[in-house]
Parts: sequence; structure tokens; C-alpha cells
Amino acid sequence: MRRPRGEPGSRAPRPTEGATCAGPGEPWSPSPNSMLRLLLSAQASAARLSGLLLLPPVQPCCLGPSKWGDQPPGGGLHAGPVQGLQRLLEQARSPGELLRWLGQNPTKVRAHHYPVALRRLGQLLGSQPRPPPVEQATLQDLSQLIIRNCPSFDIHTIHVCLHLAVLLGFPSDGPLMCALEQERRFRLPPKPPPTLQPVLHGGQRLEAALSCPHFLRRPRQHLIRSLAEARPEELTPHVMVLLAQHLARHRLREPQLLEAIAHFLVVQEAQLSSKVVQKLVLPFGRLNYLPLEQQFMPCLERILAREAGVAPLATVNILMSLCQLRCLPFRALHFVFSPGFINHISGTPHAFIVRRYLSLLDTAVELELPGYRGPRLPRRQQVPIFPQPLITDRARCKYSHKDIVAEGLRQLLGEEKYRQDLTVPPGYCTDFLLCVSSSGAVLPVRTQDPFLPYPPRSCPQGQAASQSTTHDPAQRVVLMLRERWHFCRDGQVLLGSRALRERHLGLMGYQLLPLPFEELESQRGLPQLKSYLRQKLQALGLRWGPEGG
Repeated sequence: MRRPRGEPGSRAPRPTEGATCAGPGEPWSPSPNSMLRLLLSAQASAARLSGLLLLPPVQPCCLGPSKWGDQPPGGGLHAGPVQGLQRLLEQARSPGELLRWLGQNPTKVRAHHYPVALRRLGQLLGSQPRPPPVEQATLQDLSQLIIRNCPSFDIHTIHVCLHLAVLLGFPSDGPLMCALEQERRFRLPPKPPPTLQPVLHGGQRLEAALSCPHFLRRPRQHLIRSLAEARPEELTPHVMVLLAQHLARHRLREPQLLEAIAHFLVVQEAQLSSKVVQKLVLPFGRLNYLPLEQQFMPCLERILAREAGVAPLATVNILMSLCQLRCLPFRALHFVFSPGFINHISGTPHAFIVRRYLSLLDTAVELELPGYRGPRLPRRQQVPIFPQPLITDRARCKYSHKDIVAEGLRQLLGEEKYRQDLTVPPGYCTDFLLCVSSSGAVLPVRTQDPFLPYPPRSCPQGQAASQSTTHDPAQRVVLMLRERWHFCRDGQVLLGSRALRERHLGLMGYQLLPLPFEELESQRGLPQLKSYLRQKLQALGLRWGPEGG
């Protein structure tokens, strides 16, 4: 028996789907005129309508669950009358028929049917050569149906209906758009009340700035102002440690801030442990800055005498900073070189690093403290100080000039007349080392011992070599790269560890030839660099044969 058209379950050919348009929340470009005005205008052409609206099919599974209970008993979302009504809406041939299916089947209408109806309305009005006439009452009735039922829509269905209504040209201040927008806002999670930022003063503001994970290089005036505004009780050890670590990490040689740390250390001497003091002293050695505070050194000597046996690693760390400043206290050296201290640290987890630091301190005593007569680190306990390039150089090797300088020396002198990254006793790594005869000729390195004796022969054990002399006629020339990160941030003062290495190499008898980063960066290409190296070497009186291959 043939079913009458319009009864649920009847079939009709599915219309051709339109091209995909922007989804909810995606950008779109409607006509300046309202879509409804175009739909109701007699002059509206089919091409104009189809250009305004080509919408994709709306699948109920994409719209999320509905408060109406889209799942009918005994079947899934696509089963029974619910799917039949969606099929009828998708195959409706006029706006009036769309409204009839929605109005005559209230028990079968679900939330996702309304965006299906809006989509079909757009297809009917935008894809036919002669769009059927649309009565204003039909559009108003469809709007009222959606307005009446939108409180039961889920948030995704509301978004889809809003998007389709905008594309269809419903006015933004009309009842349909206002109702959908009100429901959308109603479903948004409530905004938490704005949190009141606490008013920070002095040390609190300084601590907040320094503790921020995204804080890299705060404007220096901000740090100085925060420090100046802080009350004495607000400058806690934690705040000052954060400041010291910040200055050391970013190589900021700021005299005002460093003097403030030194003054704090002197004032709070009785309350500070050596573990805190090692962190406060760190930037002074790293930044090669000896504070003007007159009680700075006496205060550190008292702290070392009080806590040297409590925290061995902290004690050695403090002495390392003072070693870079050439301010080693004899009393503390007597303690750390004593057999009891050395035996105590031998069984600890940090024994190796302490032995390395003690080896460097012993070298400083050998080269820089002629008046020291106390115990020394036994030879069997000594280890190489820096047996390889420092971590910062390895981390920034791709920015270094070492490779291009090596190539320039290879073409200028030949590979056999220099050594790269050679570690010389007592454990300093050199960038480039040349052996030079007494007449200034550059000698092949393989024919010479590249190392100068350590301790220097002019210096008996326990005495310093202020001006080392050697019986070896060949000189050792060390080319020292001075990269940008070897300096404090201002680019004028070498970091403490770099200055210490150059100082000790010079005291051992090596002739140093610094290559500053400003001069290296100004060379454009290998030919200019070779000319620059030639001038540097000739200024020392060096001479060599034809350029190597």
C-alpha cells in the first residue's frame, strides 16, 4: 500500500549535499545585507543565495547528548522514529513542510532536529534555481519552536543553532538570536571572582620577582629600587640568596647589589650558617668583585673558623670563591689541608669534587702565596683541576670561534705546529699551544715537550713563583680565546674562573696571547682572520716558514 507523502517512514530521494562551510566558532563572511531580506526579496537570484549558504549535514552523534533523551528504548541514536523524523527533515521540499514535520511530531522531536531543520532551510533557499516563497509567519513559527525548546538544548546544540542562524541572516537583536545567546551564556561556567593581588613591599617584591619561573633578566633598576625600599627585617637570608644566585647566573656585576649582599652578610653573621654563606659569597668570586665593605673578609674568616668542621663542602666552596679573589685566609687553609679534614672527606659522597677543589687551592698556594708555611695537599691526593674544556664552553661550542681559529692556524702554520685543547699540569686546559725557539721560530710540537714543569723549577715546594724562569730554551705560547660569555655582562671584566686560569698559566711560565671576542667578531671570513692571526703572532716576534697546506 502506498504511503501518503508526509507520513513518517516514507522515502524520497536524498538531495545533493552542499560543500563544507566553516563550523561553529570558525570564521565566516556573510553578506552585508540580512539573509532574511534576501530570502524575501523578489530580486534575489539563485546564484546569490547559493554563494551565501552551502552547509554540511548535521549528524546527531556530533551534537552530543540531549536533555530530552535522544536514545529511544531498544535502539541506538539512529534507531526508530527519531531517525525517521531526521530523514524527513533532510528531505523536506519547502520551508512550510519543515515546520509541519516539527509541529506535528512533538513526541519525536529531539534537540538535534532543530539544527537539521535550519540546515535544510538554508539548502532549500540557497540551492534551488527558483527558491520557494517564504512567508514571514513560517520563519517566525520556526523561531518560536526553537526559542521554546532551547532551554533543553546542550551547549553544543546551542552553538550549532547560533552558527546556522547567523548564516541564515537572522538579526542579531532578534528574539531567536537573543534566546540562543542567553542560553549559551547561562551554560558557561561562572567566572571566579578576580583574585586580589597582595600589595608587596621591599623584600617581598624582590623575592616575588626573583622566584618567578619566567624571570630571566629583570631590569636592574627594578632590583635596586626593591632592595632600597625593603625594611631590614624584610631582607631575609632566602631573599638575599635568591639575589646572589640571580647575579651569578646572569653574570650581572652590579656594585650596588653586591655591596648590599656583603653588608647583609656582615650584619647577619651570627645567624648565618656556612651553607647559606657559600651561596651569598658565590657571585663575588664568579664576577671577580671584591666588595668595599671593610668587614667582609674578617667576617668570612670568623665564619670559616666557626663552621669549617660542620660542613666540609660549604667550607671548600667559600674558599674557592675567595681563591678567585686572591684573598685566601691562612687559618682556613691550615684546616682544610690538615690530615684530619682530608681523612674526614675521603669517605663522603662529594669526596672527588672536594679533592678537585683542594687541588686548585694547593695550586693557588704554590703560585700565589709565598708566605704560607702550613700543610699542603699530599701528592697522592691531587687530581687534575680542569682536565677538559669547561661546561659553558662545551654548551656553547656552536657559538665559539675555536673552529675557525683552528682552521686559520692550520693554514697559517701547519697542523704540526700547534696543539688544540691540551691540558697542562696541574690541570688547566689550553685553547691553542705553540712551542717557540729562543729566536722566535715556531717549532713542530711533536719535537718538543709541550709542558712546562710544575711546580716551576725556580719555585721550591711551598714557595710561590712570582716570576717563573726555566732552563728550557723553548717558550710555550698559549692562545687564549676570550669569548663573550667569558666576561661579566658588561663585557669588560673577565669572570673569576677565567681570570684565575690565565693568572696561573702566566705564573707557571706560559706566554699568553689573548684573542678578545670583539676582535674575532670583527673579522669577515677566513682570509681576514688569517691576516689578524698573522699580525698577532708577529707582534710577539714569532716567525715561521711558508703557510701549511
